[in-house]
Formats: sequence, structure tokens, C-alpha cells
Amino acid sequence: MVSKRLSREAGHRRKFLAVVDDTPECERAVAYASRRALTTGGALVLLFVIEPSDFQQWMGVEKIMREEANATASAALDQSAAKVRERSGIEPELVVREGEASEEIRKLIEEDQDIAILILAAGTSKEGPGPLVSSISGKGTTGFQIPVTVVPANLTDEDIEALA
Repeated sequence: MVSKRLSREAGHRRKFLAVVDDTPECERAVAYASRRALTTGGALVLLFVIEPSDFQQWMGVEKIMREEANATASAALDQSAAKVRERSGIEPELVVREGEASEEIRKLIEEDQDIAILILAAGTSKEGPGPLVSSISGKGTTGFQIPVTVVPANLTDEDIEALA
């Protein structure tokens, strides 16, 4: 069970959470989340999750790989944040976590009681909507204890403007 959401209480703002990764559709999720935050007076959290399986090497190599992964995460978040600032004037909160993506999302939602909506984008490939969307909608999953909005990856900026 997720802790009580505080986003409607005095001194708090509803936060939209979008996951930044290397998928082409993540940009659509960030665009939609930033637009929703702007139109509703909310805030935006951008999360990049570094998968731990990338570091199962020798100790010296592991340290270098971890540093490179953190640099990649920071660069991806900075790029997404720049687009958010340009499009909406919102200053997003940037978070980097290391672990399994759906578990790190759950932890962040539990820790930040202002996060009220998770925004993901579905991929357009024939393999399915993407690993993150599949992991939260698959059989046997408990899902997240906040609403999840899944944005079609083929939405244009104009579509997002009209919908958000």
C-alpha cells in the first residue's frame, strides 16, 4: 500500500513523474507530463533508472562502468530538462536511481508523497508497448498505487497540447 498522497495539502503540489530512458517514446511521456504539470499548476519529476546488471564485472571495471552510466543518466536528464524548460518554463526535479526500473519507480513514489501520477509512453514496435509499460501491466503485477497514464508514442506536440 502506498503512503497517503500529500499533493492536495497546504504547502504541497501535485507532481507528475516521467521516466527518462533510451527509448524513442520517452520524449512523448516527458512532453505530456510537462504539459499536464503546466496546465494544472503541478510540478514535474524526471527519473532515470540505471539497471544494475550493467555493473556485474570486475571491481575496477565496475567503478568505471558505474561512472559512465551516471554520466549517461545525467546527460539524458539534462537534455530532457532543457526541453521541458524551453516548452513549458517548468524547472523539473531530476532523480537518478540504480536498480530494477519498476521497483525504483515504486520506491520513489513511496518516498515522495507529492507524486500523484505516473506518465509512461507506449512504444510503437510490433514487439509490444515497451518493457516498462509491459512490466506494470503484465499478469501478476500489483501495479502502482497511483494513476498511470500511458501516452501513445505517435502523439504530436499538437496532440499533446490538445489533450493535456
